[in-house]
Amino acid sequence: MWDHADNERCATKRILMQSASFLRRELPVRLAHRIQDLSTVPWLNEMQSVKQVKDLYVSSLLKLERLPILVNNPEREAAFASTVQSIYDRHSGVLVQMARGAFELRKAVRSGSVKGTKTLEFEQMEDSHAFLDRFYMSRIGIRVLIGQYLSLRQSPIDNYVGVICSNTSPCELVKRAIDEASFMCDRKYGDSPVVNLNGRLDLTFPYIPSHIHYIMLELIKNSMRATVDWHGIDANYPPINVVIADGKENEDVVIKISDEGGGIPRSYMRKIWSYLFTTADPAIQEGVVAFNESVDHSIDSPLAGLGYGLPISRSYARYFGGDLSIMSMEGYGTDAFVYLNRLKPQPASNLFFKELE
Repeated sequence: MWDHADNERCATKRILMQSASFLRRELPVRLAHRIQDLSTVPWLNEMQSVKQVKDLYVSSLLKLERLPILVNNPEREAAFASTVQSIYDRHSGVLVQMARGAFELRKAVRSGSVKGTKTLEFEQMEDSHAFLDRFYMSRIGIRVLIGQYLSLRQSPIDNYVGVICSNTSPCELVKRAIDEASFMCDRKYGDSPVVNLNGRLDLTFPYIPSHIHYIMLELIKNSMRATVDWHGIDANYPPINVVIADGKENEDVVIKISDEGGGIPRSYMRKIWSYLFTTADPAIQEGVVAFNESVDHSIDSPLAGLGYGLPISRSYARYFGGDLSIMSMEGYGTDAFVYLNRLKPQPASNLFFKELE
């Protein structure tokens, strides 16, 4: 994406037509794979909310297929952009809609109304978890591609190529996540732990800032919740420590979030990566899936509820070759390690442009 456009030429008609042509071929394929998955995934495909998501994907696929295959003039490119923008907006609530489907399945399993699941623990439904992993990783890719294309159509912003910022500052993103997590924690508990930020505070590197922000908000929010729950409201909370590590020879930019929130039981460590597991009260879960379905994530949501935060955060980290790992000491606290691949843009290849043409 970086190679295909830079600040000097990202708004040219040629670049936009090339991007639109690529998406016109790529998006129907990706949508078709997800429709196939949504149709065949065991148990989840019977849930009403999942059926609605499948219908949305089918509708979007049909809209794209009505457009000309060749996007070879500005008029066609503008029409394509309008369609893609509507698809991007209509799909913004898919995360919450799929969470609603998982909630429906959770209720059905517990009530015994789903055949073949009586002997299964909900979070042990491996096929459903593998499907959700594929689905959300693909969804991230689709939204990155569309977001990049639509951003290139806007007025250029300093240090940005589409949605990619050449000088992404982990420090600034962590500070923003601390402010938002503190607001959410204060709203729920009336207080929040202090967060100390250390390490390479001057570091910048090319990345998509919204991905780092989502990960940081989720992890800091979890640490705050655990700290308050473990020590009790109105206690003298130990600080949460965030360290940004980087060096000239480092393979990754690494961010560590450490808390003294009591840790996670060892028997839960595998479950925390399941989209089908949450420690939130069922009443809170039901409230979350009925709330704010028009956006992927928001500070308006409760501190816990969907059970999606950690697996989605790991998908964001892995999308560009990074990772997310959790180390816990039950009875003391938890360390979360975020590994972010140091993306290194290379000069654009003529073969890439020829392929698009």
